[in-house]
Amino acid sequence: MAFTRANGIVLHHQVLGRAGAPALVFSNSLGSDFRIWQEVAPAFADRFRVVLYDKRGHGLSDVPPGPYAIDDHVDDLLALLDTLHVREAAIVGLSVGGMIAQRLAVREPSRATALVLCCTAAKIGTAETWAERIAAVEKHGVEAVVEGVLARWFTPDFRAARADECAGWRNMLLRTPAVGYAATCAAVRDADLTADAGRIAVPTLCVAGDQDGSTPADVVGRTAALIPGARFEVVAGAGHIPCVERPKELAALIASHLEEAARG
Repeated sequence: MAFTRANGIVLHHQVLGRAGAPALVFSNSLGSDFRIWQEVAPAFADRFRVVLYDKRGHGLSDVPPGPYAIDDHVDDLLALLDTLHVREAAIVGLSVGGMIAQRLAVREPSRATALVLCCTAAKIGTAETWAERIAAVEKHGVEAVVEGVLARWFTPDFRAARADECAGWRNMLLRTPAVGYAATCAAVRDADLTADAGRIAVPTLCVAGDQDGSTPADVVGRTAALIPGARFEVVAGAGHIPCVERPKELAALIASHLEEAARG
């Protein structure tokens, strides 16, 4: 694990795999840090230079005052990649991480070689629902929304059968700084990437969880339909965080997509 000042803030990150190998970046969901990829990312370290990082306002990265915009997160990621001397990368983005990936691929098309957009969309939620969540967090902290978020993140089976794991992920969510959480909620609230979707020109896989309460499969599918040539897959038995609930299935989908993208 390492800390690097990029775009004026300190970003916590980790690099796995071989120097000089093609780069593969994982970008996290709202309220999480890069530990959510612990059962997925190592599977790629034998053939990729894997970059994991905590976006601004999350994990061990800096928490600048909000509100944030998706472009702020894109600027952070581009600056981190520059610091790591990564010219281009495949990007796996979950939820808001997927919005970051979409926007980066349109703003800087030479920097993205392939996208995996997991449990995300060109537009997520409504201004009203985000305003309610922001107000609750600003008044009462992340604890005010934690139970509702967990119900969208994980299936009932996961929460019942793996209660201790669920408790651990609950701790991660609760320890997200309220300022960073609310500021990133604002970034998602204000982002409408619908016009960008048709401009994504790299091989793209869109993945949904069949029980996702945040970005249901039909929402993810509609975004896939906007992206030229995008492939759409649904992971059975998964909520909003399939890298935790169904890591093997998600890793297999990512691997097959990256192999296909490399073949051109």
